[in-house]
Amino acid sequence: MRTTYDAEADAAYITLVPEIEPGRPVRNAEVESAGGSVVLDFDAAGVLLGVEVLGATRMLDAAILEGAERIDR
Repeated sequence: MRTTYDAEADAAYITLVPEIEPGRPVRNAEVESAGGSVVLDFDAAGVLLGVEVLGATRMLDAAILEGAERIDR
């Protein structure tokens, strides 16, 4: 599992599989919350590939973001 974080966008992505090849995600489901939203990415077989968290500082524990790979630098 790999977590990346972009502070400029306040967005985190949690990858749940070893690698997500281009074109593999074919469906997503979005869940809205008062603090932000969560987008679940699935492949054609229904495997959950990753989770995008928008409004990450309000939706995730600070320890998760502290340990995330920063992609905004």
